[in-house]
Amino acid sequence: MTVSDTTAATAAVSDLSIDYVEMYVDDLEAAAFGWVDKYAFAVVGTGGSAEHRSIALRHGTITLVLTTATSDRHPASVYVAAHGDGVADIALRTADVAGAFDRAVAGGARAVRRPTRHEGPGAGVTAAVGGFGDVVHTLVQREPGEAPGLPVGFVATLPSRRPVPTEVGLLELDHVAVCLNNGDLAGTVELYQRAFGFRDIFEEHIVVGAQAMDSKVVQSPTGRVTLTLIEPDTTAAPGQIDDFLKSHHGPGVQHLAFSCDDAVHAVRTLTGRGVEFLSSPAAYYDMLGKRIALSDHSLEDLRSTNLLADQDHGGQLFQIFTASAHPRRTIFYEVIERQGAETFGSSNIKALYEAVEMEKKGQRVLR
Repeated sequence: MTVSDTTAATAAVSDLSIDYVEMYVDDLEAAAFGWVDKYAFAVVGTGGSAEHRSIALRHGTITLVLTTATSDRHPASVYVAAHGDGVADIALRTADVAGAFDRAVAGGARAVRRPTRHEGPGAGVTAAVGGFGDVVHTLVQREPGEAPGLPVGFVATLPSRRPVPTEVGLLELDHVAVCLNNGDLAGTVELYQRAFGFRDIFEEHIVVGAQAMDSKVVQSPTGRVTLTLIEPDTTAAPGQIDDFLKSHHGPGVQHLAFSCDDAVHAVRTLTGRGVEFLSSPAAYYDMLGKRIALSDHSLEDLRSTNLLADQDHGGQLFQIFTASAHPRRTIFYEVIERQGAETFGSSNIKALYEAVEMEKKGQRVLR
């Protein structure tokens, strides 16, 4: 590859952002109702074929696509049988799909669909490459400056007669957490570096009781696509990452993190809509006031909502996990507020995973 080829390949992935996340589900209507009723997403489009039906939902700039198979020939059929409902596609937007596809494949990503130009609804250029496990990345090319769009072939729905709820205030997809098989972490980091130009920005060895795990965070050049990659430490006792891999039947997305401007308000509002959050150890809040001089949120606000707080060189962050509603207890969600913080709550990681362990044992706080 010449210097000019290398420069062009790098430029092709320099602008990556998340266009939408597609989840394969068993019951389309039930899944869509959950997102609309509990998380205040609005239905913005529908799609389908002889082999599948899909619904697109949006909250802030977050677009979720839910797809169910109506034929055994559609990949959602095999996916749901193996994993249950889960994330199957993290679509990446770029101004140059052909260039991004070539760069990704040259960097070791599996070619799934070659670049194709589409006309009609969702007109543009798309391609697809493999990511981790059974998750793929559809590459999407839209017109410059175009707002969040819909997948190819989708029809935008008419505005609802009811106003779209806005009181929760979710903004963007902050990061995606991924569970990997032991031994796959380094290779997955290298794949995203070679294929997509990501940077390795954070890493930590996490110990929770007798179990342990390793985590590395990779991020696109724009900073708009962030993957937290986690593998179990098999020299320690089996833990929640092992449980995920067993229940999910392999690597996959463990949680999606949604950003907001006011986590206390978001958690209280989501709780009122029926979303369940994990409890945090009481001792955490006893120590928190000594560790951090809180800015916008009071200690009592955090204690009453079970939010965790941390700070780094850039500022503070506040975060919490939802309780998993998945039948296999695999995928769940996170609410996160960043007040200048750029990292991922290093001091909170152990407390977060302790909270997950408590939830698995049924120690939830139901408010």
